[in-house]
Amino acid sequence: MTQQVHRGTALVTGASSGIGAVYAEQLARRGYDLVLVARNRERLATLAERITSETRRAVEVLAADLNDRDDLATVETRLRDDRGITLLVNNAGIGTHTPLVESDVEHMTRMIDLNVTALTRLTYAAVPSFVARGQGAIVNIASIVSIAPEILNGVYGGTKAFVLAFSHSLHHELAAKGIRVQAVLPGATATEFWETGGLPIEHLDSAIVMSAPDMVSAALTGFERGETVTIPSLHDVEQWNAFETARRAMSAHLSTNTPAPRYRVAQ
Repeated sequence: MTQQVHRGTALVTGASSGIGAVYAEQLARRGYDLVLVARNRERLATLAERITSETRRAVEVLAADLNDRDDLATVETRLRDDRGITLLVNNAGIGTHTPLVESDVEHMTRMIDLNVTALTRLTYAAVPSFVARGQGAIVNIASIVSIAPEILNGVYGGTKAFVLAFSHSLHHELAAKGIRVQAVLPGATATEFWETGGLPIEHLDSAIVMSAPDMVSAALTGFERGETVTIPSLHDVEQWNAFETARRAMSAHLSTNTPAPRYRVAQ
């Protein structure tokens, strides 16, 4: 059933397939018009036509390669100038399961450019307008490897750790200004990610793989409940709460004017 409430426009990156495409579909059903960003214009157009037909929401296609500085600048401009945009979903990203020492450094650099630099620049483009209006929201798609980097490639884990830390900082700075920030930490999700990285999803234990619709639905439920960090696969939320409580308690003791006793050289 089409959602009648209009929630503004959501700009979704990496929207042509996988998690991004599912976000687009589910956000439209929740009342958002859409600006869909990805490299594949044909895929975007097909998705936009289907979403418009099913939901009657306005859907615009913005074909852009976020690893291309000119294309990235075009999306930044749209975020700065379009006052109708109320939600930015930073979903575009690449990853790999290949060990660091077996990976091509140029590919790793492109990963950093997309997962970190592009996400940061798009956020910087959106935030001033959100702050000026006193409302807006940013959803950053991180990964469970942001807190468990040993699972996959170290550079990929490092980029997602940045996304999580950046989201925490954004929430700290912007919550009082009316801006919502959510970091989503998916586990293994049934998308093209695995095939692109050279590991067909059929090779994974089905017990650890969540469907993209289930993952996005859970993430949006977390968003609607005001969560800053959402981990759809984590059943025992008290484990996360304990982790966060310990992290925040320790943060008050991380900077002092003397070394800890364990580092003092015995006389």
